[in-house]
Amino acid sequence: MSKILITGTKGFIGSQLKKELESRSHQIYELNEDYFELDSWYSELYVALRRENYDVIFHVGACSDTLEKEVNYMMTRNYESTKIFTDYAVEKNIPIIYSSSAANYGTNNRHPSNLYGWSKYVAEDYVRLNGGISLRYFNVYGPGEQNKGRMASVAYQMYLKNNNGEKINLFPKKPLRDFVYVKDIVDANIFAWENYNNLKGEYYEVGSGDARSFENVLELMGIEFEYTDESLIPNGYQFYTCSDKKKWMNGWTPNWNLEKGITDYKNYLK
Repeated sequence: MSKILITGTKGFIGSQLKKELESRSHQIYELNEDYFELDSWYSELYVALRRENYDVIFHVGACSDTLEKEVNYMMTRNYESTKIFTDYAVEKNIPIIYSSSAANYGTNNRHPSNLYGWSKYVAEDYVRLNGGISLRYFNVYGPGEQNKGRMASVAYQMYLKNNNGEKINLFPKKPLRDFVYVKDIVDANIFAWENYNNLKGEYYEVGSGDARSFENVLELMGIEFEYTDESLIPNGYQFYTCSDKKKWMNGWTPNWNLEKGITDYKNYLK
């Protein structure tokens, strides 16, 4: 049994990772956003870290609102805290697996195009350069995302709208996304830990490797939709994302395609 620290267990991915690791009889310790409410959060976080000798850190917790524009809010949660967890992992010589994002690619496939993307990009780099592992997630969906609000997946948001009898509108031109089921995200984190010595010091993409349309998602959900006017598409909108299989962890592959994932998710939602 290992002592595992997971940040962000009140959130989407952190809660599902905690659930899986608990099922494997590991001892789980949690740190969440509450400590940012303290004036002395920086020192309090150090104190919390030194209460136990952890075997691994899964740093999942972050501000996941891609539209957040308050710099101090974003950078303390997504960068400064990451530095503290990483420095602790280096000091104790333990693995750290960081939850990064495909937002690092931005709209030009070279660098981030918003504050959220940059915050994840610089934090990821800090982890990687200090010997940790960073996992770049694509469009995650699945059980546990009910508290994500506007950042929840299209599957969940459209499920709620449909249940409320609201009209479902999609952008035309059929943008494509790499939709990855949360169970594959959990599996990738555990795989990174189990193969840490062979993988450390790098970032890896975590996706399905298959770009699918929003129409595909809604059709599989059994939800009817219409299209908005093309003029409503925002400037800089991404029309295509897909993880590169050459950038996956060597030996890891996803278990859930969109059809299988949506079927499982629909059963959960019911």
